[in-house]
Amino acid sequence: MNYNGIDTLRPNLFKDVFPYSEIPKIKFNNIQLPMEIPEKIWITDTTFRDGQQSMSPMTVDQIVKIYDYLHRLDNGSGVIRQTEFFLYSPKDREAVEKCMDKGYEFPQITSWIRAHKEDFKLVKQMKIKETGILMSCSDYHIFHKLKMNRKEAMNTYLSIAESALDSGIIPRCHFEDITRADFFGFVAPLAKNLMKLSDKYNLPVKIRACDTLGLGVSYMGVELPRSIPAIIHGLRYYCNVPSENIEWHGHNDFNAVVTNSTTTWLYGGSSVNTTLFGIGERTGNCPLESMLFEYAQIKGTTEGMNLKIISEIADYFEKELGYSIPARTPFVGSEFNVTRAGIHADGLLKDKEIYNSFDTEKILGSPPIVAVNPYSGLAGIAAWINGYFKLDGSNKIDKNDGRILPIKKWVDEEYANGRTSKIRNDELKDLVFRYIPNILGNEETKAI
Repeated sequence: MNYNGIDTLRPNLFKDVFPYSEIPKIKFNNIQLPMEIPEKIWITDTTFRDGQQSMSPMTVDQIVKIYDYLHRLDNGSGVIRQTEFFLYSPKDREAVEKCMDKGYEFPQITSWIRAHKEDFKLVKQMKIKETGILMSCSDYHIFHKLKMNRKEAMNTYLSIAESALDSGIIPRCHFEDITRADFFGFVAPLAKNLMKLSDKYNLPVKIRACDTLGLGVSYMGVELPRSIPAIIHGLRYYCNVPSENIEWHGHNDFNAVVTNSTTTWLYGGSSVNTTLFGIGERTGNCPLESMLFEYAQIKGTTEGMNLKIISEIADYFEKELGYSIPARTPFVGSEFNVTRAGIHADGLLKDKEIYNSFDTEKILGSPPIVAVNPYSGLAGIAAWINGYFKLDGSNKIDKNDGRILPIKKWVDEEYANGRTSKIRNDELKDLVFRYIPNILGNEETKAI
């Protein structure tokens, strides 16, 4: 294949944007690009590949168990479309084989390799239909890591992609460090050449745009190389990459990974890459569970996914893998819908919708909870009782119920005597049984 690109003797490191001794800059050009959400959007997973690199290695059984969880979470919707694996060690290959034996339609099993023909032999041996191929595209990587020039890198990448296509395997080309890459000098020529290969072999070639250092910016009117709207728009309109073949892989270094991933959907990319709970090196990848909620908001439906499985997966990660999920992590943290403010508790007591944005109990199996502390007041204690004992309608305890006054007095005395921790559930339960012994009726109360 003829190489089409702009070669250079010196790397373009965009030092005006990335001065290194200073915080990176955002440069604006005020160009407005159209939002074009594809009809079909979906999520891919890299928990077993990029995510697993950041924690203790998973056993084969743990990988298979989590793969089962992903399948149950997707629930046949195809929203969690794929998950990718390493193939290098015997353990990696055993895990892939056991997951393939499940015969699940979703998530589909894919692999990841370096741009080496030796690695490609593993994909063929495993009979995997699609593989990721690392194609570092910034001059930081081409010149300083690979010790190549652009032409050498281009020819290496195209050669391995053609080897995949020649064997009937779909290449997913990982454009590493795209947010520091020369888009029109290297990214666009590489993408165009890959699309020529796609036409030649009549097979799709996918492009995963990798925001390796989390430098992507979602704002409109930002210059390349950091602009996500411009990258996605450019891949579609300058390089003729179909929406269904564009995927975003983000990192959270600048605390924007969810917004950045969503921006890919908004500007025409069909797929975003994630890990469970955002596990990954440094600040992590894009959390899969967060993108499920982004999907539901954009599309107006969960497509029948079983979102209650998210809590099961979180419990498994904490108990079996020893992974600690920060308590305030949205949707999965133990306190993501816990309130301590008395005024908020009063609102929940009157109507859960006042301080709960959706029915977390119905959708996630996690009812809104009130933690009792010095600021909870009578409303907080009443709300805790109603939530813990699942009281509703005429059975609900009101903040003006005189039976909770001695409980409030006990709480006040605890903090007056120097306590600094919240009141534990078991302590509150004992107090309720003492002062409201028939809270659920005598027989039910005895059973708790």
